[in-house]
Amino acid sequence: MTDQLKRLNKYLSEAGYCSRREADRLIDAGRVTINDIVPEMGTKVSPDDIVKVDGETIGGQKKDFVYLAFNKPVGIVCTTDTRVEKDNIIDYINYPKRIFPIGRLDKPSEGLILLTDDGDIVNKILRASNNHEKEYIVTLDKPISQTFIERMSGGIYIEELGQRTKKCKVKKIDKYTFSIILTQGLNRQIRRMCDYLNYNVLTLKRVRIMNIELDVPVGKYRELTLNELDKLNTLIRDSKKTYQPNNRSNKRTK
Repeated sequence: MTDQLKRLNKYLSEAGYCSRREADRLIDAGRVTINDIVPEMGTKVSPDDIVKVDGETIGGQKKDFVYLAFNKPVGIVCTTDTRVEKDNIIDYINYPKRIFPIGRLDKPSEGLILLTDDGDIVNKILRASNNHEKEYIVTLDKPISQTFIERMSGGIYIEELGQRTKKCKVKKIDKYTFSIILTQGLNRQIRRMCDYLNYNVLTLKRVRIMNIELDVPVGKYRELTLNELDKLNTLIRDSKKTYQPNNRSNKRTK
């Protein structure tokens, strides 16, 4: 029987309800019950237990997962809490199955974001220690200097977050535009880095996540191809998936 016990956050993840990180938030908020009792964090579930979120019964291990690539418009918020945010990504896409975003792009940003109902894959992609690349195209309010490129590449200490950004790849595209490839996702990282160097971000677009390229119009989505999924699974095969709530590098990106 012990072998059949499963941590509650993992149970919700494998059922395709949400990521483990989001499951922890739901549990902490008291929105999850086991046999109609609000459990403590870390509680394990047996096959005979009845798990509910906001009164909705959740069960079974999902197999037919959905994986979408979406071109998020400016103004859309990457949250699954449709009760709070009017312009949320879930209502905007209106997909027939329950899905959730893998990571976030802030409201003024646009571009590629992946959505799925496979909670197990989320932290493998997001954890900074797994060093998975995300590429962005950024337009600034004044001409880009060589010093700017060098300092962005070398890492910048962000006082609000109490840590220095990792070294990254930065390339000047034209007078006002550059590309940047990150392997971490600190809260509003690119905007904070640019602000530190006295530049304002005018536009910020994510164009790639690992092997997945942005290739759909703004506001549209498509399913990942089998080739993309095969390569993605190869890239994350050895990635750790355990989420550590106190690791600041797992906060919202951009």
